[in-house]
Amino acid sequence: MKRFATTTTIRAPAARIWSLLTDAAGYPGWNSTVARINGDIIPGGRITVHVRPAAGRAFPLRVVEFEPARRMVWTGGMPFGLFVGRRVFTLAPAAAPAAGEGAGEGAVAFTMEEAFTGLLAPLIARSIPDLQPAFDRFAADLRHAAEAAG
Repeated sequence: MKRFATTTTIRAPAARIWSLLTDAAGYPGWNSTVARINGDIIPGGRITVHVRPAAGRAFPLRVVEFEPARRMVWTGGMPFGLFVGRRVFTLAPAAAPAAGEGAGEGAVAFTMEEAFTGLLAPLIARSIPDLQPAFDRFAADLRHAAEAAG
């Protein structure tokens, strides 16, 4: 199974971070990896994500889990589960920082991970490029936008 994940600590309220993650129209303003998102990021919503690294490529997805300010899951892929991408966004209270570190009260641990599964996953996954740099950039962009908005 091919999988990518990133995590970062964001010094901002979870509600502010959630607001950024669920504002489809706002993504191009803060996220350097997303050109645009069509649709509404709501429970059961259908969205199409257009990414900058793969210009011209659009990824139709469905919002299958939606726990405000906590967890969201987007899925997409082929019929009958032959190939499925499952992206999970998680917000949780950050661990208390060590002395001298600046996470501070109200900091949030943001995690984003995506796994590719299904009968055709071993074959299709070979053509998926290394998405780790884009995942890390997404997290850094989110952290910057959320902290700057405060």
